[in-house]
Amino acid sequence: MDDPPKPGWLERATALLLREPGDREQLVALLRSAFERNLFDSDALSMIEGVIQVSEMQARDIMIPRSQMDVINISETPDKFIPFVIEKAHSRFPVTENEKNNVIGILLAKDLLRYYAGEEEFDVREMLRPVVFIPESKRLNVLLKDFRSNRNHIAIVVDEYGGVAGLVTIEDVLEQIVGDIEDEHDFDEAEDNIVQDSNGYYRVKAITEIADFNERLDVDLSEVDYDTIGGLVLHKFGRLPKRGESVTVGSSRFTVLRADSRRLYTLLVEKNSGAAQQ
Repeated sequence: MDDPPKPGWLERATALLLREPGDREQLVALLRSAFERNLFDSDALSMIEGVIQVSEMQARDIMIPRSQMDVINISETPDKFIPFVIEKAHSRFPVTENEKNNVIGILLAKDLLRYYAGEEEFDVREMLRPVVFIPESKRLNVLLKDFRSNRNHIAIVVDEYGGVAGLVTIEDVLEQIVGDIEDEHDFDEAEDNIVQDSNGYYRVKAITEIADFNERLDVDLSEVDYDTIGGLVLHKFGRLPKRGESVTVGSSRFTVLRADSRRLYTLLVEKNSGAAQQ
């Protein structure tokens, strides 16, 4: 007679939770105890903790601030803003009129193929998708549910006065659960940890060793307390920074390109010859 199939990690975790933890801390402790007893792996534990965390977070916690938003001005012609679209490589762009505080629609980058197809009456305004506005206090678990039900991937976050505070995407929310989501425009695993772009900036993985960074950029950052660029930058911030935040270390300015609630992944580095070395 065949043995019954072994329960998966979800069934084992469910059985463990029948012990009815009294609060969130007890729940997390039970989950980590289950992990230590090999009831499920570290990836499963990280995802479950991410789900718990998302239920307690708000849009303001992960949004890209207005000052860091990549937007298109409706007054610009396609030949003017398409190079910007190519450089930023997003799939969706907020479109503004006159100022960033006035978002009138969302442009899908794929819709610009019609411009290259030579349509005579190419009108960007007619291609705009409706904007979804959400308050800063919107819970991420509710926002994710809305994203899925409405098949929408981006929302504009507004403050209590109705002004634009920033934006958040479905990818931003999912990254709080599963960690960093790489797409076709992110670093490939086989690529160098340091890549220079057309503007002279450097795109650097947080795991890059400081010695390699110093050699590549001809700088002299200290290797005494930290081995990696990510460790050094985290120390300078004194906390885990959000995407778009910047800090200057020595002669280099580091801007966070990709990060989630647990890790720092990618940095944009600009060399400033006027700053003192550290």
